[in-house]
Amino acid sequence: MPDYGRDLLFGAFITPVAAPAQQAVELVVTAEKAGLDLAAFQDHPYQPRFLDTWTLLSYAAARTSRIRLVPDVLNLPLRQPVVIARSAASLDLLSGGRLELGLGTGAFWDAIAAAGGQRLTPGDAVTGLEEAIRIIRGVWNAGDSAPLRVDGRIHRVIGAKRGPAPARDVGIWLGAYKPRMLRLTGEAADGWLPSLGYLRGGPVDLVPLNAQIDDAAAAAGRDPAAVRRLLNISGSFEATGRGLLQGPVTRWVEELTGMALEHGISGFILASDDAGAITRFGAEVAPAVREKVAAFRSGTAQGTTLEGTRTAREGEGLPRRNPES
Repeated sequence: MPDYGRDLLFGAFITPVAAPAQQAVELVVTAEKAGLDLAAFQDHPYQPRFLDTWTLLSYAAARTSRIRLVPDVLNLPLRQPVVIARSAASLDLLSGGRLELGLGTGAFWDAIAAAGGQRLTPGDAVTGLEEAIRIIRGVWNAGDSAPLRVDGRIHRVIGAKRGPAPARDVGIWLGAYKPRMLRLTGEAADGWLPSLGYLRGGPVDLVPLNAQIDDAAAAAGRDPAAVRRLLNISGSFEATGRGLLQGPVTRWVEELTGMALEHGISGFILASDDAGAITRFGAEVAPAVREKVAAFRSGTAQGTTLEGTRTAREGEGLPRRNPES
């Protein structure tokens, strides 16, 4: 796949544990100090071990000044779209434009139903997400004085007032893997946010998935590069290489550079609750990857190939641990 030429983002995917209550917030502070761009949290409102994601995002925003915050991804079946829109706009305004909005169709349907959510078929869940995007963007369109009406099959809004608008254009990023979700991503989303651990073949699996997004974007009259490609990743820093994202910083740099240039990934979010790993990712890996990608883009990189990224292409030794999302 081509390099879409987007600026690179690096972040930390932090578990929103409820005990100790301050742990996730302190890790966000660590991520900001390390120079990372994003702090992300999974959203499982039925999970008593976790803090509520919106409350955590808001508290973390108040403890920081620069880092952007992302629900990765928001559990739509337990969150009403108009409320999502107003919550997102409010947090973006209060934080000075530091929110990105990750959305998903939902999973773990027994837990969702037990918490009072509607159990949906896979097809209806995608329909509901498509309708929710229309509703959220409609609420954000505060300049339109006409009441918002979306008479959907899953979500119906009959004359809701619009506003407030967020401080800036908040990106809507979708966690997507299957064809209809990938089409929706290309047609309507600002970003794609899968997890590397769910790709059985490793980064090479990004090729057909990216192609589906590109085709859908082009069919909708959009530039495929308008859809940012991000990736939740996991790994470990080791003295010697043992597999994909398992090795020294130099190996991480080569492999992430390969994913950026060969698969168009412009956002890497490290799943870790280890302050040392988060700091190393922000202070050592991110700057080196930015430098290396810039050198390839400008034609000043030493050599003409990405031989050092073989494991990133082939998924050799791919770690199977991946965040719950």
